[in-house]
Amino acid sequence: MTAIGTPLSPNATRVMLLGAGELGREVVIALQRLGVETIAVDRYDNAPGHQVAHHARTISMSDPDQLKALIEAEKPDLVVPEIEAIATEALEELEAAGAVRVIPTALAARLTMDREGIRRLAAETLDLPTSPYQFCGALAELQAAADAIGYPCVVKPVMSSSGKGQSKLDGPGDVAAAWTYAMAGGRVSHGRVIVEGFIDFDYEITLLTVRARGDDGEVDTRFCAPIGHKQVDGDYVESWQPHPMSEAALDNAQRIARTVTESLGGQGVFGVELFVKGDYVWFSEVSPRPHDTGMVTMISQWQNEFELHARAILGLPVDTTCRTPGASAVIYGVLDAEGVVFDGVDEALRVPRTDLRLFGKPESFAKRRMGVALAYDDDLDTARRNAVEAASRVRPREGAS
Repeated sequence: MTAIGTPLSPNATRVMLLGAGELGREVVIALQRLGVETIAVDRYDNAPGHQVAHHARTISMSDPDQLKALIEAEKPDLVVPEIEAIATEALEELEAAGAVRVIPTALAARLTMDREGIRRLAAETLDLPTSPYQFCGALAELQAAADAIGYPCVVKPVMSSSGKGQSKLDGPGDVAAAWTYAMAGGRVSHGRVIVEGFIDFDYEITLLTVRARGDDGEVDTRFCAPIGHKQVDGDYVESWQPHPMSEAALDNAQRIARTVTESLGGQGVFGVELFVKGDYVWFSEVSPRPHDTGMVTMISQWQNEFELHARAILGLPVDTTCRTPGASAVIYGVLDAEGVVFDGVDEALRVPRTDLRLFGKPESFAKRRMGVALAYDDDLDTARRNAVEAASRVRPREGAS
């Protein structure tokens, strides 16, 4: 039996989110609905999750001393990493000492915070199918690796998100620029990249995989319906659920996702990214947390990915059922400004069967994700069109000075 205390009382159940962006914000909301006291942590003030949590804290989460001091001062029952740039060595130390429980585990947080740890686990330890790859720590190494793997290929920083620092190389002349771009685009200065052979896939999916306690009290693995998504420069711009795929491909996808998430262990939602061609499936990446493409579940599922994560980490029952075809489309900042104003919200919501989430980020950039439009319909293509149309009607502009 899971007991949850009263927030802001001595018996409160306290959960700390490390990362308070749009995904962390929704996890905070889901936890608060279950009576959990929340502490949202980010590197800048007034992050989206800060605005809805019981407590807001601003630190450099990649600094182990700052992170350890904050956790020891706040004494949360659970620490939930929501981004990659975290001093995981501090989490491992605290978890080993029995001071806190890390979601899903401190080891999983470390392995998945950079592409090298998780790729080596998947391909070399678990023998899962992946694209050919090499890791490089210098421009000359990258040139040799790209030449060996062949063109086209893809270069990514070992630690980045939302496509930052990612390049497609069509020939040897692209290597130097890709190295420079990767060094500028990583979450932290790491000096390493992965170069991957290009897979001629039909489509890419996110398979949200949930490790939660069943009726017998044992942790088991469930799957949400597959999520398709469209990317531009490595950054998701649309997603939809369910993505149609063959039964054999779905079986292969679930087998791969089960293998990697059971190896990582713990409880919660994992976003497993996979390439699919026909019935063949290749592992790409996994995040031990809700996934940006999974924001579509806020309109397509009975329990969205954030509610699933909150329930799973608390040891509560989960339901991964998809209730309707749905879609999401990103609303970009369009301009660089602070405190932007969004026009057209009423026009967007006049598109049939739509909803919006505006994240409340204090500063806008031209390519920063500031919100998402959601749509549902019995026809998946109609849902996709409506989500894109609703997103296009929201127009950020500078506020009055």
